[in-house]
Amino acid sequence: MMETTMSETETADLEQFRNETRAWLEASCPPEMRKPATSDTDVFWGGRNAKFSSEPQRIWFERMRDKGWTVPDWPKEYGGGGLSAAEHKVLRTEMGRIGARPPLSSFGIWMLGPALLKYGNDAQKKEHLPKIAAGLIRWCQGYSEPNAGSDLASLQTRAESDGDDFVITGSKIWTSYANYADWIFCLVRTDSAAKKHDGISFILFDMTSKGVTTKPILLISGYSPFCETFFDGVRVPKSHVVGTVNRGWDVAKYLLQHERAMISGMGERGVGRPLGQIAADSVGSDAQGKLDDAMLRGKIASFDVDEAALAACAERAVDLAKAGQAHPAFSSAMKYYGTELNKRRYEILMSAGGVDALEWESERSRQGARPRAWLRTKANSIEGGTTEVMLGIVAKRILDLPGA
Repeated sequence: MMETTMSETETADLEQFRNETRAWLEASCPPEMRKPATSDTDVFWGGRNAKFSSEPQRIWFERMRDKGWTVPDWPKEYGGGGLSAAEHKVLRTEMGRIGARPPLSSFGIWMLGPALLKYGNDAQKKEHLPKIAAGLIRWCQGYSEPNAGSDLASLQTRAESDGDDFVITGSKIWTSYANYADWIFCLVRTDSAAKKHDGISFILFDMTSKGVTTKPILLISGYSPFCETFFDGVRVPKSHVVGTVNRGWDVAKYLLQHERAMISGMGERGVGRPLGQIAADSVGSDAQGKLDDAMLRGKIASFDVDEAALAACAERAVDLAKAGQAHPAFSSAMKYYGTELNKRRYEILMSAGGVDALEWESERSRQGARPRAWLRTKANSIEGGTTEVMLGIVAKRILDLPGA
């Protein structure tokens, strides 16, 4: 009888939370923040030099920050909302219902934060997590190197011991937004004599440190979100190592689960317009209001089903993770499916646009937004772990296939 009463009480409390959350979001989220972002500059990344693209963006961020809802499920002591798994799910659902944008985009939230919560010491958590939650620091990731991409453990950026410091020398590549970042979470080799997975440490340092330089990499899309990053004798206190020295691979693997889950999210439509509506802008509709191209209509219908399946799978993955039951390799399956789905989305958009979709510079095409985005998706199956690597992990860790 007690269990039934508790269950009913919990259900009632959650329903009250839903009603309060719905009312607060309706009153607090500006209409402009209920529309999809149109470009990277329309997303708020935070950081020391951050600027808001609009007044509604500032209002929305500050209101959510003050509630602790930039990181709703983090402990309140670190600037989070302290929400339970069920409450966080309600918040996500209610934000999705009105199309509310995330108030803050951050590698600190998506990747570093979870790693610090699991492996960081008290001082590191108190130093970095509140700043991440408040959007005060923008982070970048120092993993891949010119000769250590898919085989990440072959990295050669070295950190040599010198008293209370490490002196870091080497380079990283494909460092997303390194030229805008304030700090970096970085993998370095602290023991060159150990087996390649055993001599790596996970360390944090300021990008304004002496000896750090960045060089943007221009992509085929005409944009440059990636950089080469160089370290020339960068001095970093040993206290900045997260976890144990030479055991950074444990932290790196855990963080990669969150990175791949984050990347898989690009396969979901989110708050954007449905694909069929976008296609109808170019192709038109028949007398019954259906998309006036049967083959394209079929492709979109198939895509919509797969997109819905990914969304359901992502929701399940979140629930399993909150319950501590997630398979560590499941994020690899999600990453593969999400990135391939996003590539399909833009192939359909290009088909729907016909020759107009090939416009690169005209005002009509918004400076070639569609073909540039289409070209950008080609990197989806490389970044965060290649499709081949993801399928290998699934074969070995989930399917347990012979010889995998």
